[in-house]
Amino acid sequence: MRRTPLHDGWTVRAAESEVVPATVPGCVHTDLLAAGRIPDPYLDQNEAELAWIGQTDWRYEMTFDWQPDGDDRVDLVCDGLDTIATVQLNGVVVGQTYNMHRGYRFDVGENLRPGGNQLVVTFASPIGYAVQQREKLGARPGAYAYPYNFIRKMACNFGWDWGPALVTAGIWRPIALESWSTARLASVRPIVAVEGKVGKVAVQVEVERAGDGELPLTVRVGDIATEAVVPAGEDSVTVEVEVPEPRLWWPRGYGEQPLYPLRVELAGDTYEREIGFRTVRLDTGRDDIGTRFTFVVNDVPVFARGVNWIPDDCFPHRVDRDRYARRLDQTVEAGANLVRVWGGGIYESDDFYALCDERGLLVWQDFLFACAAYPEEEPLRGEVVAEARQAVTRLVSHPSLVLWNGNNENIWGYHDWNWRDQLDDRSWGLGYYLDVLPKIVAELDPSRPYNAGSPWSLSEDIHPNDPNHGCMHVWDVWNVRDYSGYRDYVPRFAAEFGFQGPPAWSTLTRAVHDEPLAVRGPAMLAHQKAVDGMEKIDRSLVEHFRVPEDFGDWFWAAQLNQARAVSSGVQWFRSWTPRCAGTILWQINDCWPVTSWSVVDGDGRLKPAWYALRRSYADRFVTIQPRDDGLAVIVVNDTDDDWDDAVTVHRISFDGNVIASVELDLALSARGSLTTMLPESVAVAGDRTRELLVATSAAGRAVWFFAPDKDLALPASAYDLDCVAISGGCQVTVTAHVLLLDVALLADQVAADAVVDDMLVTLLPGESVTFTVRTDATVDPDDFGAVIRTANQLVQ
Repeated sequence: MRRTPLHDGWTVRAAESEVVPATVPGCVHTDLLAAGRIPDPYLDQNEAELAWIGQTDWRYEMTFDWQPDGDDRVDLVCDGLDTIATVQLNGVVVGQTYNMHRGYRFDVGENLRPGGNQLVVTFASPIGYAVQQREKLGARPGAYAYPYNFIRKMACNFGWDWGPALVTAGIWRPIALESWSTARLASVRPIVAVEGKVGKVAVQVEVERAGDGELPLTVRVGDIATEAVVPAGEDSVTVEVEVPEPRLWWPRGYGEQPLYPLRVELAGDTYEREIGFRTVRLDTGRDDIGTRFTFVVNDVPVFARGVNWIPDDCFPHRVDRDRYARRLDQTVEAGANLVRVWGGGIYESDDFYALCDERGLLVWQDFLFACAAYPEEEPLRGEVVAEARQAVTRLVSHPSLVLWNGNNENIWGYHDWNWRDQLDDRSWGLGYYLDVLPKIVAELDPSRPYNAGSPWSLSEDIHPNDPNHGCMHVWDVWNVRDYSGYRDYVPRFAAEFGFQGPPAWSTLTRAVHDEPLAVRGPAMLAHQKAVDGMEKIDRSLVEHFRVPEDFGDWFWAAQLNQARAVSSGVQWFRSWTPRCAGTILWQINDCWPVTSWSVVDGDGRLKPAWYALRRSYADRFVTIQPRDDGLAVIVVNDTDDDWDDAVTVHRISFDGNVIASVELDLALSARGSLTTMLPESVAVAGDRTRELLVATSAAGRAVWFFAPDKDLALPASAYDLDCVAISGGCQVTVTAHVLLLDVALLADQVAADAVVDDMLVTLLPGESVTFTVRTDATVDPDDFGAVIRTANQLVQ
């Protein structure tokens, strides 16, 4: 087989408009931006000026040279067309597409001519198409104004509560001619199993033929090769390969991630992937609390330290392997072992899943349905089936993939979001989640569990967001309540929860140019997509701090508040392990520069909340939490080694004097947790406004305050600084004269590329911390002294 990419020489234009050069893979927005025809949609209020792009038809055109090569077939292979496309070759329509999430293949041998050939792809307005389908099939409720539930396209393209409405069109994944003879590999599905000490790979091969003869086939796993034959007239065969004593693939923190090369050869066509040997199941058994929701890999229960993943750019073609690697490395460094690919985005590229395989990051993959009622009638139903079959077939080889999930919040929405009155008797998607999708998974990927939705109680007879059953989302905290409300829930698995904060200063000031910067400045509000988002941030701020009047103070307070919320939620839920078997924070990343729930902002910078997540997702950690009969110290040991240690807990006055103490001996088994109630002499404050608890162990330190910051008698920040240059950056040492809460160094305010190694450190009087800042910029180390922040500054 020969593949000839068709990526060069494209142009794009709307009807009667000027032609501009086009990049393939790409999209209209980035082509117009590169040509200087539109402003950057990520800056200021530019997004609103560009709504017309999604309401317009676009014509992509190129010419290429072709000469007959004697092959039986020549196909035009389109890995991704976004979305409603008519494909013409030399004036003849060779195909039409209706789905961004599918690849397409068209036999164009009869349409090619020696020499020059013209290829035209015309994209109809996705908004116009979706509106037409809504009129045809009947309106269904959705979370946002555009009818994204009537078109198989990245839902968040139409705007979300963290993303802009930038409705794209274009050739967003590779396009090529493929020439072949005799036969080609139409699909390969390796189903991997481990039975005892034997790894088994059932390689299910589908072929497309240009003839009827017998077809020799070779399947190789590592050094083991198996020869087989596809009988004459047949178009499928299953080849089984056994690998004795394979090394098992494990989630990060549980073992190594050995991968085995898989190669399938047929008539000059080759399929190559890497596979891993592991078992996975989802324990959904009943117990005296309710219904478990626990991932079990290689027969070992895994506490999921997860993050939700959205598309890393509104224009996904800009996310290459290196960018995926940077973001997934930030995920690993934050202590996570699971990434949930959320259902309002895309099935990510092969690079994403391969990088997760290498890093031991478990992948929870949503099918692409989010926050809306979806018609189950044609033409949508046929597209859903074809898309799901293709997605499962493409991703089945990846050992990191451990769950197929039917949808995001749609079953919950039907129950609680007033959908029933709007729907009457119209379909809304339940048939997809309980019938169509589980059957496809059972047929094509029986090695993995399927879950109908998130949240989901695992039964139609139980409310879908019941904390005692299955997985739940916690969104009244943030929407209507302060983050202290997390302590009202003990879920079996928290699949979504989170709190907003602004991006890093350098990211914000690159995108927002209000003069002066203000919380409710027009461009600032254009980069806040949540309903009443600023009001919700401020509502929570006043629970903890004085109301900041200065924008810089508000910025720091909002960032700190988000970090506090992340710590509160994650540590509370982890303190209930194993009753709670996982947390998936909303969210790791952003698709543009915005105030949102992310801990890594749209320019890839770490927010303070990222450091809070890293501390809360530590393999071993200590936390102080309330229980029904007082305060408790909870230690969690998420490692394979037993943990023998001691935790010393002091009740200390703000001036550093120890008032009461207790030492707790630890004898903690691997993957275990231990809850120890504190005696009243330590747990009960003499003066709630001037005392704190400090629990110290080899794994780190936990602190507990008896009142919100605003009610504490915190001293004004007072400290010594020592700033010195080192190779590749600076070191900044802070020595506290008084109690300092959540000391942070906002390094990017000095140099945009600066990254600090730690943040949010609480210091007792006399204690020191040294921050290491990495930057390629030439800076004066003393400049970092001006960007030291503490919580003390927010309550004076």
